[in-house]
Amino acid sequence: MRTLTSTMPPPVDLDAVDLADPATFRDTDLTGMWRRFRDERPVHRHPARGGRPEFWAVSRYADAIAVYRDHENFTTEQGNMLATLLTGGDSASGKMLAVTDGARHREVRKLMLKAFSPRVLGHVAEQIKSRIRRLITEARDRGDLDYAVDVAEEIPIGTICDLLGIPEGDRRELLELSKAVLSSDQDTPDQTEMVLARNEMLLYFTDLAEERRGNPGDDVVSTLATSFLTHDEVVYNCYSLIIGGDESSRLSSIGAIHAFAGHPRQWAALKNGDVTAESAVEEILRWTTPAMHFGRRARADVAIGGVVVPAGAAVTIWNTAANYDERVFAEPERFDLARTPNRHLTFGQGAHFCLGAFLGRAQLQAMVESVRETVTSIELRGEPEQLHSNFMYGYCRLPVTFR
Repeated sequence: MRTLTSTMPPPVDLDAVDLADPATFRDTDLTGMWRRFRDERPVHRHPARGGRPEFWAVSRYADAIAVYRDHENFTTEQGNMLATLLTGGDSASGKMLAVTDGARHREVRKLMLKAFSPRVLGHVAEQIKSRIRRLITEARDRGDLDYAVDVAEEIPIGTICDLLGIPEGDRRELLELSKAVLSSDQDTPDQTEMVLARNEMLLYFTDLAEERRGNPGDDVVSTLATSFLTHDEVVYNCYSLIIGGDESSRLSSIGAIHAFAGHPRQWAALKNGDVTAESAVEEILRWTTPAMHFGRRARADVAIGGVVVPAGAAVTIWNTAANYDERVFAEPERFDLARTPNRHLTFGQGAHFCLGAFLGRAQLQAMVESVRETVTSIELRGEPEQLHSNFMYGYCRLPVTFR
């Protein structure tokens, strides 16, 4: 099981669980907690707490699919995660693809799909493989390392920055800002710092979009800056691409190494070729589920799993629970690289299905293949350090030994 605290008893009172508190995802037996929610409160009315308004939490796979696909009764334009849903909305609403619906969403998505289609990204795959092979080889030769810092931080940010045409000298700063926006390495995340990091990134892309508009290249920023998009749409969607392209891929890569070290039989099956890299990638994505939830706002009174949710309600879809639903996944608490079928919800569903899914899979597969070909054994050298977040799940430190 992926939770660090699997020996802890499940919470006795589900009403006492605060899903908006990052500490919940560090100090709780998450496997047991989500199993109880799926069994007892699959559509849970989460009470107002700590000055935050109430919201609804959906934990079963079938209900999650239903909400994701119901674009008539649910909208993203008032926020698509707890951080925005509980504070009155998202300033990027109607400008950033992730929080835009309807005709404008379809227009912008069509434009961005051209830049992120498998056909266009095909040539990027070799660059990804080369970068990852070099990083893994260097890590193996070093022996002892912090995989999260020494390897994983360099993979997705390098790829997405290549696509956006971000200068090499700016990438480290953008990585640090990206990490500050959605999660924190600190016990008590500073909300002011998170807002400042977001604003700094927006200012950066404001300047970059202006530059590319006057002197376009063959990068994604240039494509967006010289399109029909407004200036704000260009800036917000560049910001979104950096955030989405870095955080989830980085955390799934770290989670994969943690899982390999903790499940030697599965690691052996991968090394021996008993399971394919493609199959392993899908199980890693299910097992790690870096983005724990996504959110919607109900446009009208609507039934979810037989429970009527009122118009205006904030609804959170917990992928981290749905991906472990016993009704869909046999023995979901078992890490099984040969699992099939494996229709996880890590990239969401419906019209807002993750734009970078192909790229994310390509990066993770390249990592899996490189580790399989280069490393004989993986051993943990100490306890991994978990992020502090109510949105992203994963580790910010992972001390390991590669041999």
